[in-house]
Amino acid sequence: MADTKAMTPSVGLSFNKTDSELLGSAQHTLTTQANALAKLADSITQEFADAIKLIMKTQGRTIICGMGKSGLIGAKIAATLASTGTPSFFLHPGEAFHGDLGMVEPQDTLILISYSGETEELIRLLPSLKSFGNACIAMVGNSQSTLAKHCDCVLDISVDRETCPNNLAPTTSTTMTTAMGDALAVALMECRDFKPQDFARFHPGGSLGRKLLTRVKDLMHKDNLPECHPDTPLKEAIAVMTAGRMGMVLVKQGDDLLGIFTDGDLRRAMLADAASMMDKTLSKVMTASPKTIHQDTLIVNAEEQMLQDKITLLIAVDDDNKVVGLLEIYDR
Repeated sequence: MADTKAMTPSVGLSFNKTDSELLGSAQHTLTTQANALAKLADSITQEFADAIKLIMKTQGRTIICGMGKSGLIGAKIAATLASTGTPSFFLHPGEAFHGDLGMVEPQDTLILISYSGETEELIRLLPSLKSFGNACIAMVGNSQSTLAKHCDCVLDISVDRETCPNNLAPTTSTTMTTAMGDALAVALMECRDFKPQDFARFHPGGSLGRKLLTRVKDLMHKDNLPECHPDTPLKEAIAVMTAGRMGMVLVKQGDDLLGIFTDGDLRRAMLADAASMMDKTLSKVMTASPKTIHQDTLIVNAEEQMLQDKITLLIAVDDDNKVVGLLEIYDR
């Protein structure tokens, strides 16, 4: 049996860093990358706008291509673009050179990612892409590189140095690559006027899709709604409110909504005139013109309205402004 101790790498065996030094290391890394991002934002040029226009004119897909860490980030960028309205997929340059170029059509636009701009696998693809007639966008750290010189647009993601203490491991540069990909995605979303409902179409699974696709009518309470007439005595209304277990009653005259009576209204009535409050009718203590919402409103917008108005319940109405249900903020 092999001596496993002898095979164990010696790197990292001497651990002599204090907690303060470890926290300082994290702060240095994050601060360095934040500063690099600020510098990247200041250095955005017309090339970015040209790249967006090129993608918007694309009749096919936007294909992302990169090796190593650039490839991993490229896959993320492709996924972000695809989920936000820009048809996209990731193509491994090594596989492309061995047959997967058949996935590329002339109307596709490619984003080629290489920090050095000299990645062999990408450079070898350029002649084929040029012969196909594909538009190409370079995302590089060297605007004078081979890749940059042979692409239609160049997005500069250069950094002064990597956060890596040896200035070797892709760290700051990969953050810039990710950020540039996000900048492209957001700009394209704005160009396409991409809405939450559009996002939901591409995210139908899980709670996110449910939240973005669900409407008030899908979650509202429809049956046995607590209702009273405006002339209903307060004592009787309290019994209806208690049975309804929603902390309120609707005050209606036929099909017309006149107001709402809530736990809050009850407390205010008690503070104002506790001695004779039970002799009053709902019309004297109700809240007139309560907040309503159309039953076809997306639940995410309904929740936003409730939070903005600092209320926990909305009255759902139809096209004729007739009450059809009640929505509570926790009805998810």
